[in-house]
Amino acid sequence: MSHTYPRVFLMSELKNPGLPDGWSHVSRPEQLVEAGSFDALVIDVAPEKISPLVRQLRSHESFRLALILSATETDELLVDGVVNLSNDNVLPIWRLWKERLDSFNLGKKPERFDERVIAWLWAHPRKRIEPERLPERANIYHYPLLEAMSSDEPVNQFVWLKLMQEQNWLQPGELIDRIRLCRDCNSGHLNYVDVCPQCNALEIARQPALHCFTCGHVGAQEHFLKDGVMICPNCLARLRHIGSDYDRPLENYRCQACQSFFVDADVEARCLDCDEHHQPDDLKVREIRAFTLTERGRLRCRQGFSESGAEAHFGRLNLINPDAFRNLLDWQIQQVRRYSVLPHGSLMVLRFANLRETMTQSRAMTLLDSLIDRIREAVRETDRCTRTNEEQLWLLLPSTDRDGMNILRGRLANLIQNFHEQDDVRFDIRIAGFTLPTDLLAQEDGTLLMARLGGEVSG
Repeated sequence: MSHTYPRVFLMSELKNPGLPDGWSHVSRPEQLVEAGSFDALVIDVAPEKISPLVRQLRSHESFRLALILSATETDELLVDGVVNLSNDNVLPIWRLWKERLDSFNLGKKPERFDERVIAWLWAHPRKRIEPERLPERANIYHYPLLEAMSSDEPVNQFVWLKLMQEQNWLQPGELIDRIRLCRDCNSGHLNYVDVCPQCNALEIARQPALHCFTCGHVGAQEHFLKDGVMICPNCLARLRHIGSDYDRPLENYRCQACQSFFVDADVEARCLDCDEHHQPDDLKVREIRAFTLTERGRLRCRQGFSESGAEAHFGRLNLINPDAFRNLLDWQIQQVRRYSVLPHGSLMVLRFANLRETMTQSRAMTLLDSLIDRIREAVRETDRCTRTNEEQLWLLLPSTDRDGMNILRGRLANLIQNFHEQDDVRFDIRIAGFTLPTDLLAQEDGTLLMARLGGEVSG
């Protein structure tokens, strides 16, 4: 794709469709393979044929990341957009797609499964990894994008998504559904049945019962009827008045196997695929969500997958997940609010405002490497670090009051100044810090505190 104007194919079942200038026509996927590479494909077929056609193309090695557009409105998850049949509509979409894909992973072609998935998300900023419900499948839900990108590779979609979430490359969206699965075979095909709480028999029935006040006997109503009057079959007392001689108990179910009476039946989940029986509380619970790239995932797309560049240098600080960092900060806030005698804690942020521009200079890598080493020496083993984006480095300093924070802040400022005096490469690093609980506002949690402190180094 070294040329500046896209090579566009129109896939249509019509023999002679009207083609915009410069477009080519194909009617079958096989013709695309024969034609070789293309920049954009516009599909103009009946709505019911769009999904199977697009998924067939996405599963092909040559078309996994191709720009595939539809000329018909569709809900197909793997279509890149809906356009009219004109160059004016396709050209801006293609330019944006090409620019982003060319910048992915420093221009290297995605090879592994995870790289292909992340590359697709990177090339389409508004797209998500969306679930699709297929009741005929045992798992009920699947992710078409992961299926298309995996090809013949065996991939457990839900395990992979959890791993990407733990590594902070993908973030979950709103809860779409919550399903329960068999613990033995992971099937969602379950039948919930009422069973006897005494013997677990399936054959139970609602049956009126009576309770004799004289002897306390409880039995089926039919057993109390004799010659048109009600007589207790146990003590033979005649039951005339409800409330004084007898009443109707709450137990209104009877087991046909063990003859016991009970108020409510137990519920049992029976797997329709492996026939195992489970208590509902023992089933696996799976939340179904869509996923998007995190800030770290986008950073990885820009700076590459080879653990080089700024990402690799900052990684030597033993960074923790931003969510885990916020949880630790929330815990620290709760401690200083509840126990005023505890040592104070502090929070600091370093913003590398010109990091992306500076990293293009030849000596920037070496200088950043040295700077990270000095930062590692300045912070203690009990301190915790994270990055919420490529510019911001956060330090949580337990048991550190304002004087201690200012000492560390001065050391870091001197380090930066020394580096600027020794070399022409200049990192624009801005530092700010708060001390707990002095700088803490009422009802403020870790997220709000970080947002307020981040505002001091922005702009």
